[in-house]
Amino acid sequence: MAEKALVQRIAKNALEIKLDLLDLCHQTLIHIGGDLSVSDMMAAIWTYAMRYDVKNPRWEGRDRFVLSKGHAAAVTSFSQAKIGCYDKQDIYKEYATDFGRFGMHSCNLANPYVDVSTGSLGHGLPVATGIAAALKAKGSKSRVYCVVGDGECGEGSIWEAALFAHQYKLANLAVFVDRNMMSFDVFTEEYMAMNPFPDKWRAFGWNVVEIDGHDMEQIIDAIDGLPAVDSDKPTVIIGHTVKGHGVSFMENNSAWHAGCVSEEDWIKAKDELTAVYERKWGAN
Repeated sequence: MAEKALVQRIAKNALEIKLDLLDLCHQTLIHIGGDLSVSDMMAAIWTYAMRYDVKNPRWEGRDRFVLSKGHAAAVTSFSQAKIGCYDKQDIYKEYATDFGRFGMHSCNLANPYVDVSTGSLGHGLPVATGIAAALKAKGSKSRVYCVVGDGECGEGSIWEAALFAHQYKLANLAVFVDRNMMSFDVFTEEYMAMNPFPDKWRAFGWNVVEIDGHDMEQIIDAIDGLPAVDSDKPTVIIGHTVKGHGVSFMENNSAWHAGCVSEEDWIKAKDELTAVYERKWGAN
């Protein structure tokens, strides 16, 4: 079980990333609902799990990260800023501009801290399996982390990649699924029923871990429990989450798949997110 001080520190990182997202959302339109659902897991990946050299983003010994859930580009950028990849003020200045490194989708042509450009859903996991296979062939000890949205799990390319990862025993591949049960405008089970979701991954030969995707202790324990990269099964960590988590008027509300918050909503949302953190950690 993760130490309380560690969990609290990473949870604080997650809160600060969420507040950064709201500041950006007050400035311009971002995919705020899905950003908030994956923020806790993303904070743990970047500020705890990743072996990474911010001074050398192409270091061969680094862990790799692939954002298959392409609309979570903003939360990825703020998570990277948290470890010093860039000043977060640059994100506010450059986001969705013609000259910027940051936008609604991650682009490795504009940003050296992005391994793979993503946006078309269902494509990131196949690329991540290819990277993992190449690293395994080289005898590398690096791990590949891939964040997948549950909405894109209706794509056949996701399951073809899952078969490939099992076939080639890619234990160096760790997939985090943001299981918020929502796609762009409807609940996932309405347009492409995927339950029993964990059983599907098990049937494809994966090591399956289910967690509360907003419980930092569970997230860290799942990371700590990843099998050795030279074992024989890929791992999927299914984080049960809420789209727009922590903001009452955004939670499970398809209107906040993407948007820009007003002054009043910006203040309210930041107060609510801070209160959620304080209730859990304020007395510790």
